[in-house]
Amino acid sequence: MHVRQIIEVLGKIAPLDYAAGWDNVGLLIGSPGWEASTLLLTIDLTDQVLAEAIEGGAEMIVSYHPPIFEGLRKLVDDSPSQRIALNAARGGVAVYSPHTALDAAPDGVNDWLAKGLGQGDVRALEALQTLAETQQCKLVTFCPAEAVDRLRRALAAVGAGWIGDYSLCSFEIPGTGTFLGGETTHPQVGRKGSLQRVDEIRLEMVCPEASLALALATIRRTHPYEEPPIEIYRLRPHPQWAIGQGRRIELDEKADLPTLIGRIKKHLGVETLRVALGRGGGGGPGGRGATRRYGSIGVCAGAGGSLIKAAISAGCELFVTGEMRHHDILAAQAQGCTVLLGGHTNTERGYLKVLRTRLADALPDATVLVSRTDGDPLRAM
Repeated sequence: MHVRQIIEVLGKIAPLDYAAGWDNVGLLIGSPGWEASTLLLTIDLTDQVLAEAIEGGAEMIVSYHPPIFEGLRKLVDDSPSQRIALNAARGGVAVYSPHTALDAAPDGVNDWLAKGLGQGDVRALEALQTLAETQQCKLVTFCPAEAVDRLRRALAAVGAGWIGDYSLCSFEIPGTGTFLGGETTHPQVGRKGSLQRVDEIRLEMVCPEASLALALATIRRTHPYEEPPIEIYRLRPHPQWAIGQGRRIELDEKADLPTLIGRIKKHLGVETLRVALGRGGGGGPGGRGATRRYGSIGVCAGAGGSLIKAAISAGCELFVTGEMRHHDILAAQAQGCTVLLGGHTNTERGYLKVLRTRLADALPDATVLVSRTDGDPLRAM
């Protein structure tokens, strides 16, 4: 087995184009051609985890957090990230990081975190905006009915009209077109100098942007009119509610705060959480404190402060994440949103067991291990 085979499976579980633009994901150390049959999964790649991998014969590490995040201008052992990269390369250990791609993916880290709160409808807080190549533009032209089939086939031949595995996709609307030709015109229908009314078909087809210039030339070459009417529409991205950063869960049955705290503590395997009660409805003056029942809950593994506005805009009354900045917490409280903090890596680490099962199922010839030395760097004392 080679690294590239493992990368292919990881790419299906968490496609790298789902990752945030600021992130550094994918194969960070090593070569796709390296042999690898034993994988070690970890949240953070520390010196201890790397030593565990080498001692255990792992040829590849899947590190959720990228050990190389900012650009390296040199590769020496005078900083932790450089030392780890150097030692991993020296030991022939490939390193791959899925990070926010795994957060955004269906059945990824955030979906796992949302399951800890109970049953309900789940969607992304920030839905990934995707646009299939064949749906980047829409071309519209108007022509006599007898010219429609010829135009449609000519445009399909240059790449227009594809939606998934379907070709020759178009839409037709009958109507009446008008024109008044000037002295220099040579209209194919009617006479110049007088207003003409012609029965026409509005023909619409999607077209990849890369094929747009050729499609326009095709219309001008194939269309029966001297000046063919052409309209171009840029199509907006399609939100994918099952894919994206963070999650919003609408519980089938509302639950009070003590119940939800108990569920998430059990799910994360932690003894304590930090709680900031939302004011007005959660624990401030006039609030109902822990007796409040919550139905709409936002979640974000790790550091979720960047999604708190999206969560509140989506109607979330409770927000569960690992850590947040002090002023983001105050802002959430002021808007009536209760915040539960479970610790940054505590909201991520439990997913490694799920990932191990998924990789083991897809790679039956591989040995997939979860690191024993990886752990939360913070301790309550």
